[in-house]
Amino acid sequence: MSEAPISKEKPVLLVTGASSGIGDGIARRFAAGGYRIVAVARRKERLDALARELSRETDIVVLAADVTAADAPERAVGLAMKSFGRLDCLVNNAGSGKWAPVHETDDATLNEVIDISLKAPFRFARAALGVMQSGASIISVGSVFGIHGGLNGGVYCAAKAGLIGLTQALAVQYGANGIRSNLVAPSVIKTDMTKDYWDAPAFRRVNQEMTPMNREGTIADVANAVYFLASDQGSFINGHTLALDGGWSSTKFLSYEALTR
Repeated sequence: MSEAPISKEKPVLLVTGASSGIGDGIARRFAAGGYRIVAVARRKERLDALARELSRETDIVVLAADVTAADAPERAVGLAMKSFGRLDCLVNNAGSGKWAPVHETDDATLNEVIDISLKAPFRFARAALGVMQSGASIISVGSVFGIHGGLNGGVYCAAKAGLIGLTQALAVQYGANGIRSNLVAPSVIKTDMTKDYWDAPAFRRVNQEMTPMNREGTIADVANAVYFLASDQGSFINGHTLALDGGWSSTKFLSYEALTR
């Protein structure tokens, strides 16, 4: 754990899964936008490297913790309050990418995915609500496979759909207090978690060939969407699931190559 100087002016972001991929991108985008950062992840070395970089432009503290640990939410929120005295945005980004059909999913996998992708966001939101003031927001990073189930998706799709339900429940319960809740649902983004099967024929058929855009989604696309939802420009958006997928979930597109194969 590291601490940074207290500043009263700038808003504060707490982001989970911040040591790589989308979480890393979100931390960098919010730092560039003037936020102070509380970065949470399991890998301390990567968190420390991120802190060294971002400390050139903002105040940042890090917490090396497993988001499923019983005390992780209170430790993270407590760090935000001790270091900065406020918490303006919680981004629940940490998640499990395990896929399997229901009949091949054992209880260990079931519990792991639910614990990381649904219980942890619930518990981090619960802790954050204890200190958030009007104008704050909770944003979760879900998946388009929470909107539309995917073949072999099993508990992954169930957890991501549950995250949409949690977002809506938070919005209706706490929106009147000025605390908004939204969710960004990306299609599959190329990260360390997904790069190994990025060029597999079946993956390309399901994703690239069914997306009516001439490019792939990026970490920056997700980070920019999350930042927008947290910003004043998104201040009347509440309880919304934003599909960030180039039209994959809202069309029946097939590429010319797929249609003529």
